[in-house]
Amino acid sequence: MPSFDIVSEFDPHEVRNAVDQANKEVSTRFDFKGSNAQFELQDESILMKAESTFQLQQMLPILFSKMTKRGVDIACMESGDIKDTGKTAQQPITLNQGIDTPTAKKIVKIIKDKKLKVQAAIQGEKIRVTGKKRDDLQQVMAMLKAEKSVELPLQFNNFRD
Repeated sequence: MPSFDIVSEFDPHEVRNAVDQANKEVSTRFDFKGSNAQFELQDESILMKAESTFQLQQMLPILFSKMTKRGVDIACMESGDIKDTGKTAQQPITLNQGIDTPTAKKIVKIIKDKKLKVQAAIQGEKIRVTGKKRDDLQQVMAMLKAEKSVELPLQFNNFRD
């Protein structure tokens, strides 16, 4: 019976490369000369450090462009609040991976509302979709790609015939 998995994930190696490229660009840009502006990659987050909130606002598009060029969907990134102490400003950016339960239930409901001959089951942080025909599964993929109510970047993997 054909099946596939719906997941929301990113490649941590590509994230590391994008952060390194963003650090390199910040260190060479004229408007950041002499400042200690930098990106720090932690486990599931990136910490932006700069001397002012204005510099943090200038750094965010740099990070987004590097992530996009490396193939990481920026929809999985969530910006936190800016913490401005006297000398430095910091802003955490969390990287979301996996589909949480309310979003998974919403996706399953969307699939069931289309009345296709497929079954969707939540399995941890992914959703397994099975059906008798390969065409039905491809319709589900196309429908979810066109769906705007799901805020997460979705990938489809583990397709089996």
